[in-house]
Amino acid sequence: MNALSNNLIGEKVKFAVVGCGHIGKRHAEMVTRNKESELVALIDIKPQDELNLKDFDLPFYRSINDFLSSGIEVDVVNIASPNGCHAQQSLQCLDARKHIVVEKPVALRKRDAETVIYKALNVNRQVFAVMQNRYSPPSIWIKDLINSGRLGKIFMVQLNCYWNRDTRYYTPCSWHGTKDMDGGTLFTQFSHFIDILYWLFGDIDNIKGKFADFNHEDITDFEDSGFITFDFVNGGMGCVNYSTAVWDQNLESSMTIIAENGSVKIGGQYMDKVDYCHVRDYEMPVLAPTNPGNDYGAYKGSAQNHNYIIENVIDTLKGRSTITTNALEGLKVVEIIERIYAQK
Repeated sequence: MNALSNNLIGEKVKFAVVGCGHIGKRHAEMVTRNKESELVALIDIKPQDELNLKDFDLPFYRSINDFLSSGIEVDVVNIASPNGCHAQQSLQCLDARKHIVVEKPVALRKRDAETVIYKALNVNRQVFAVMQNRYSPPSIWIKDLINSGRLGKIFMVQLNCYWNRDTRYYTPCSWHGTKDMDGGTLFTQFSHFIDILYWLFGDIDNIKGKFADFNHEDITDFEDSGFITFDFVNGGMGCVNYSTAVWDQNLESSMTIIAENGSVKIGGQYMDKVDYCHVRDYEMPVLAPTNPGNDYGAYKGSAQNHNYIIENVIDTLKGRSTITTNALEGLKVVEIIERIYAQK
């Protein structure tokens, strides 16, 4: 336990949130709900009256520099701004000796993620990468099943991510769909599932990809669909099939595992349910209910498990636990997506 952990024992962990969109409000809400944390400020470049912050009576700042110059005491800064801002804002907060919680992706380039990690090591502060789908009951269950060795050798893994993102999501003047701020479909929509793939099975190589832009040519700077094949470094082969060209509403996010001793499929819109489990000498346990997906008007995103992220930050800083998704794992997701996109 380090000196900072000792200082925080018995004290509330103080948070500020950068970026007051849907995800930023979610972070803020989870901080205010936790009895061991305190939300001290909100930060966004937009005027406060445009952000619907009536539920939060807090100091508001238009820049990180203004906030850091205010003298308000803070332990952790949660960065929930557009993807392209994550690395630079992380460095700003780390330079001020603050721990950071960074929404996915940690950065849009591997080298930028490495710079953030290097800075964190130099200033002795923690970087928490947000990958909340790891906390869903099916994810926890399949992780335990794989780690137990019951499945035996992994032969094949298929990850399907078929969602709807149209003009209701890619609105004019939004950062969504731009190359510099959004980064691409795998970064914004499906990096959670790339993380789950890496978390369960390890690194990949021999990557081959095919990409298409079926109905987003006028609203985004990048592809809306792709087929990716690869080998797992630890053995077996896999594929990722993804699209945001699905009409009207999300279809599914699913993972099928074919292994030596059985087969498993996790399905639903967010890989939030077990569709199939047939494993030698194994009885499927009853899992806890899964939180519903985030609802952003016409759109739904990943599982609502940000409360677990905040709990993990607090437990880690108080010396009771370790980081669930550390900065190196966040870096690895960026690096895998970068290698996939290099196949274009």
